[in-house]
Amino acid sequence: MTTSGPQSAELDQLRRLERERTADLQRFKAEYDNYRKRVRRDRLAVREIAAANVVRALLPVLDAVDRACADEPLTPGLEDIADTLEEQLGSLGVTSFGAVGDRFDPACHEAVTHHVARTGGLMCSAVVRPGYRLGKSLLRPATVEVTGPAPPTGSAPEP
Repeated sequence: MTTSGPQSAELDQLRRLERERTADLQRFKAEYDNYRKRVRRDRLAVREIAAANVVRALLPVLDAVDRACADEPLTPGLEDIADTLEEQLGSLGVTSFGAVGDRFDPACHEAVTHHVARTGGLMCSAVVRPGYRLGKSLLRPATVEVTGPAPPTGSAPEP
């Protein structure tokens, strides 16, 4: 059975419309998928920023607890507070850094003094205040004293 001219033209037009609508639907689906991915990424970014802001606000509390643990006799209550604070911040992905013997890295350490000594490089010789990271982002640099070779003569002092 063969189709006549007008029916064939109508069938071709319907097939063309079907292809157009299918392409439109595929574009719409791709745009919607991209929108969902973008919203998910944005929500995660907002969550990370909010968590970082809360943790930054808690860093003075963490410093006070650390000082109390270092200066006061460790009572069961103080020990419980310190352990709980460390555990909860750890569950959020907060890590502390800055230890004696670490290689000095200006990207994550803040030097307050420089002791000149004949060593291979700049090393952290004392930690004044630990630094903290949330995941990969730096919340606060570690404040340290540095020991290492003298800076080259004629170099401009840093601001």
